[in-house]
Amino acid sequence: MPQSFSTLPLAAACLRNLAAIGYEAMTPIQAACLPAVLKDADLIVQAKTGSGKTAAFGLGILAKLAPKACRVQALVLCPTHELAEQVGTELRRLARFLPNIKILTLCGGVPLQGQFSSLEHGAHIVVGTPGRIQKHVRKGSLPLETLRTLVLDEGDRLLDMGFYDTILDIAAAAPKNRQTLLFSATFPERIAEMSQAVQKQAVKITADAEHDDSSIRQRFYRVTKSHRNHALYTLLAHHQPESTVVFCNTKQSCKDVTDYLRHKGFSVAGLHGDLDQAQRTLVFTQFANRSTSILVATDVAARGLDIADLAAVINYELSPDPEIHVHRVGRTGRAGKEGLALSLCLDTQDFLIRRLEEYQKRPVPWAELAALTPQPGRLIPPMVTFALNGGKRDKIRPGDILGVLTGNAGLTGSQVGKIIIFDSFAYVAIARDAVDAFKKWLPHGKLKNRTFSPV
Repeated sequence: MPQSFSTLPLAAACLRNLAAIGYEAMTPIQAACLPAVLKDADLIVQAKTGSGKTAAFGLGILAKLAPKACRVQALVLCPTHELAEQVGTELRRLARFLPNIKILTLCGGVPLQGQFSSLEHGAHIVVGTPGRIQKHVRKGSLPLETLRTLVLDEGDRLLDMGFYDTILDIAAAAPKNRQTLLFSATFPERIAEMSQAVQKQAVKITADAEHDDSSIRQRFYRVTKSHRNHALYTLLAHHQPESTVVFCNTKQSCKDVTDYLRHKGFSVAGLHGDLDQAQRTLVFTQFANRSTSILVATDVAARGLDIADLAAVINYELSPDPEIHVHRVGRTGRAGKEGLALSLCLDTQDFLIRRLEEYQKRPVPWAELAALTPQPGRLIPPMVTFALNGGKRDKIRPGDILGVLTGNAGLTGSQVGKIIIFDSFAYVAIARDAVDAFKKWLPHGKLKNRTFSPV
């Protein structure tokens, strides 16, 4: 039986905000973590993407925050820019009940000078990537003397990316009596090593993610290597899912598959390690905004991306690691919704199937490609993403953009999708049937008493 947030010692204003943003009951990971987080315990938590872990540490941070002291009281380290932005966005949603709370996102790939200026005005919570956070700590622009809580999000990925020494350096600059929360999807030996180095008497917690196998319809298809592209086309043209992540094992496969699907007329983008940060941000935003139907990605590039309502996952290439396969599949079928997980298996890969069946302790479900019927036409994404040349530095918030679009521009709330604000620009998703109205309003429409043009 799901537990209510009202069973926790949270402020009434916090509970009202949770209800307003759709948090009805705690997920398993939240119910397991929050009581201990609120008591200042150090935790090492096995938690996958989609388990609700941001609220599991975020609500604890906010409950103990001193709003009048605009000094860094919490620091969240994330492995990637995308995950840091997601965490920062979610913390701002959770913090709406607290006035004048400043949450900064500090990542590499953007100029330091703007971040220096933001830090000079203080912040309550900082979210960022280890390399950039370390640089600010060493330069003295990010003092940690008042830090109460340090969060290491996606700990295994932080280690995979070589941030172990960087994390130790950052932790050494923080007070010894701080609370340290370590979240990781897997528990390799080095996670225990890192816990020993930065935590004190950490309590280990494991809880199931919000999705479960019963909500995911899995199918495996045998293919030859030369027919794998056509098999992928058949799966997509038959099911026509609104949002799909196609997993590849290498950057080159990711590029090749993206080119193939684009040639076939699909709305597709690739996400891999050769993209610079601006390209990665645009690709992820367009997919999250439902402006692109298919995202082709490697595991490294997709790690930490949390896409709501993901209709399907397709394993173009099977992962040699059964745990990674389960993690891929678990990205669909969340929050009680049915998901689709389709996997292509070469004739030479029976050993991978045996390994997966041993790991899952059950046989995989097979199906025949010949039974599928590709549908004519291609699914058109319902939204179009626009970039505007104004952001946080212009004091613009998502509510400002939504308000002016549903007011002066004449759009309805349902015609405005996700709004993501960065320092100097903002992405806004507009329903395809409202694009003409948006473009007509844009040259003359005003926001914060100035006009904003597309980037």
